[in-house]
Amino acid sequence: MASSEAQAIVSAEALEDLGFDQVRERLAGHCLGETARERALGLEPGTNRVKISGALDAADEYQQILSERWAFPRLEYEELNGELKRLKVSGAALDEAGCMRVLVATRLVGAVLKRLASAAGEGGTARGAQLGLFGQLRKLAEGTVYEAEVVVAIEAVFDKEGKIRDDASEELADLRGRIRPVRRALQKKFEQALRHCQKKGLLDTTLESFVGGRRVLAVRSSFKRQVEGTPWGTSKTGSVTFIEPAGCRPLFHELEMLINDERREIVRILQGLTGRLRQHQIQIRRYNKLLIELDGVRARARLGLEMKATRPRLVKDLRMEWTTARHPLLLLANVSRDVDTVAQDLALHTGQRMLVISGPNAGGKSIALKMVGLMQVMVQSGLLVPADADSCTGIFSELLVDIGDHQSIENQLSTYSSRLQRMRGFLDIAGPRSLLLLDEFGTGSDPELGGALAEVFFEALHDRGAFAVITTHYGNIKERAASLESAANGCMRFDARTLEPLYRLDIGGPGSSFTFEVASMNGIPAALISRAKGKLDSRKVELDGLINSVQKEKQRLSKLSDKHLRAEHAAEKSRREHELLLESVADRSLALASDLSELHGLAARGRKLEQFIERFKPGTPNAKLLESITQHLAIEHSKAERKEERKAERKPGKAGKRGKPGTAQAAPTKKKERKSQQVERIAIGSTVRLKASAQTGEVIRIKGKKAVVAFGEGGAMQTHVALAELFWVS
Repeated sequence: MASSEAQAIVSAEALEDLGFDQVRERLAGHCLGETARERALGLEPGTNRVKISGALDAADEYQQILSERWAFPRLEYEELNGELKRLKVSGAALDEAGCMRVLVATRLVGAVLKRLASAAGEGGTARGAQLGLFGQLRKLAEGTVYEAEVVVAIEAVFDKEGKIRDDASEELADLRGRIRPVRRALQKKFEQALRHCQKKGLLDTTLESFVGGRRVLAVRSSFKRQVEGTPWGTSKTGSVTFIEPAGCRPLFHELEMLINDERREIVRILQGLTGRLRQHQIQIRRYNKLLIELDGVRARARLGLEMKATRPRLVKDLRMEWTTARHPLLLLANVSRDVDTVAQDLALHTGQRMLVISGPNAGGKSIALKMVGLMQVMVQSGLLVPADADSCTGIFSELLVDIGDHQSIENQLSTYSSRLQRMRGFLDIAGPRSLLLLDEFGTGSDPELGGALAEVFFEALHDRGAFAVITTHYGNIKERAASLESAANGCMRFDARTLEPLYRLDIGGPGSSFTFEVASMNGIPAALISRAKGKLDSRKVELDGLINSVQKEKQRLSKLSDKHLRAEHAAEKSRREHELLLESVADRSLALASDLSELHGLAARGRKLEQFIERFKPGTPNAKLLESITQHLAIEHSKAERKEERKAERKPGKAGKRGKPGTAQAAPTKKKERKSQQVERIAIGSTVRLKASAQTGEVIRIKGKKAVVAFGEGGAMQTHVALAELFWVS
């Protein structure tokens, strides 16, 4: 957005009148680097739709990164402008700090590119659909490639603390290996002299100091001849002489020469490193550019968060629809005071492109007008604005602004003359792609004559197809707005009962200035107000009273409408709650029906079981059949068990071969003993079970080697079973 383009859109004076200077200063305060700050302070609106849309998208994406706390590299960097200049000069070397700035920038850009790439790969997920909004930030990074060689080259020279490594070269390693013992010897020599002089009481309370980089003893001047060494000056009072101990001087000279050699070697190393970095200067330049761009985008995003701003839609046709819009600067001021800012809904389009706002002084007319201008300037500068996200606006070619008193002392022009000259210029420029913002339109001259001229200007602007927001007290302008097809009236709400402004814009009718009401509120005697009314044309008084009454009625209807809307919302809420309740009841009914169906199934199975038991009661043919089946199963089970016992008898164990007790041969005898014991324990009333079943029954009677056992609930089923086929339970 070049300044030449911006000059054709809006004047610097108009930007200041709208408060855009304050917005730019606030934006600059969020920038990290000097270049980004300078760009913020010089920001001006443009008309290039692609650039504006891209700037809005980038700010919106970064704002979501900040507000949603998405993972993104922390933007901490220093600009590389000085380093880039040195890289352009063959043979020039970057200093140590410059190399580290290049390293930090390269690492940061690498992290940014990696994050943007990962976001692009997540488009298939729900989260990726959101991260896809990184598309504009990816566009900013197009052509930027992470050069790992830059990091490798610098890390080969510098350690993690940013100091040049000992092994950066063999020569440096050798020099530092020689410097360390000399430095230790010098320290040891100095401390010996210090202890000697301190023991003799020759030193001042400060003991030692540094002069010209040399470590010296602070000797009391009266004792200076008792200390061997080289004097390097005295204190301001002359009471202390600074002496370098005699044994330290040659060591210090040796150390100085070694350090000079070390510096030369470091310069040589840095020259070599700079040469390697020079091969990547195109990418390093892009790193610097990308970080500055991201700095500016981040500042836009932070300003947007501060204003609770959103990205409005850009439309191709010329119109604006602001929903729940708030004046950006008023919003920021009110937030700091913890005060709510009244939101406005305002629309301009081809069918209603000129809006005349009227109402009492201090009612908010100028704020509403400035809000429209400032938000339009911000959008065309790529800044987010405090309005609902469904708001939209087109792009205007000119913003023509007349706000405040611009009388010229140098040219001895009055306020009215200044405004007339400005209006003449507007009439030369205004066209279908122009947006005019005219505050207190027509004032500054005789009301009737000035009003007539203002009406002519208004008609001329209308004929040129211009868009405009105008504030006025002139009744003829209000009347003309009502009669023109593409114009409309609006008024600021005013509480006629309390005589207090409500700062809310209503579209569709003119507003009263409430001149006499405000005068009464400010203590003007009723008699004077009555005399003033008497001096007016009765039709004027009646018209103002009519407008006043209409406004009151409109306010009453608005309150009723608000109540009606609240009632509708409450009814809708109750309807939704009722639907949810019905859904819950329906779900519970289905669950109960399912449970009931299951119970019916269980009952049916229970009845079948009862019928089955009835069929097998004692005395029935089925009972004898069941007894026969049970006995057969018991006999078969007994045969199988005896077969297994015989197999075990034919398979003697190792111990059985030696004929010792406790062998496998003795097992059948023990089994027979246990079986006999089981039979002996069974008596009438015993609880027993069949070997082939886990079901238990009660012994009713015993006859020889058989028993009658009652099975089932209440002994409903009785059967004859051989005692040998029963196990005693209790």
